[in-house]
Amino acid sequence: MIRIRAVLGQFTLCVLLLPAIATSAQEKQAQDSQSAQHPQRQDEGQQQEPTFRVNVRLVNVFSTVTDSHGAPVADLNKDSFRVLEDGIPQTISVFDKESELPLSIVLEIDTSESTHRDLKLETVSAKKFVRSIMRPVDQMSLFQITENVDQLTRFTSDMRFIDRGIDRLTPGAGTSLYDAIFLGAESLIDHQGRKVLVLITDGGDTTSHTDYSNALRRAQQAEAIVYSIIVVPVEADAGRNTGGEHALIQISRDTGGKYYYASGINDLDQAFRQISEELRTQYLLAYYPNRRVSDSSFRRITVEVTGKGPDGNPYQVRNRAGYYTSAAK
Repeated sequence: MIRIRAVLGQFTLCVLLLPAIATSAQEKQAQDSQSAQHPQRQDEGQQQEPTFRVNVRLVNVFSTVTDSHGAPVADLNKDSFRVLEDGIPQTISVFDKESELPLSIVLEIDTSESTHRDLKLETVSAKKFVRSIMRPVDQMSLFQITENVDQLTRFTSDMRFIDRGIDRLTPGAGTSLYDAIFLGAESLIDHQGRKVLVLITDGGDTTSHTDYSNALRRAQQAEAIVYSIIVVPVEADAGRNTGGEHALIQISRDTGGKYYYASGINDLDQAFRQISEELRTQYLLAYYPNRRVSDSSFRRITVEVTGKGPDGNPYQVRNRAGYYTSAAK
């Protein structure tokens, strides 16, 4: 078990400038030499248009399309989609149905005092989910959420190893939920393919050192799709943290995921089944941004889909809200 101390009050951005400085110095030295030998060329160069150099990277957008009943739609083609970045249409360079890209999954289970009553149900349902979703190419890491964030298993494809991690879940006192989202997303940053973060919690954060904004930003930087399974009491409003619930709902929406409410084992099983189905019927839309200048480090992505279901109602599409152009920090 790896205990991750939830001390996230300050973050330090380390930017490696030495290569850029060295390159700049060499270019200036070469330019000075050329100017001394060819003063006329320098004058001509000053009249030329400025040159813009832009680092363009492929932007991956995993999208889930559902009908009016919430069932995944898996038979659309590239022409059914339109992608915009900050309102500007983009050319889809890569399109893939039911992507076979490997899944990297972080499963985080809240074992704080407020969820202790449902812990047994959560562990049974989580084991079913592991067996339904995992393929040999996929990897999963299990986290426990209390006042600390504990990584019970490293990323692995061994379902027995994950089962043993689930069996080691133990109750705690507080709930560092935002720390868990931040650290779970951080563990996904260097992984390739599709990245998913599944949370089982009642939504109440009591002991985090970071906050909602940092947790959401880290999830977006990791390109993680967040699915929240919100465990609620049987009684309508008894013991509920509606503010925490709404925060989880928004994080799920902004990352292209979904949220579910569960009050018993059947609800948990159904939520896991739907997550598994969605991850098997996603579309990959990838594009190279066709814009060069922006005054914001966050680019907003909009995906539009044409077509209607058998009942005549339009399809719904979910995808991440956007991406950051600056490096993760």
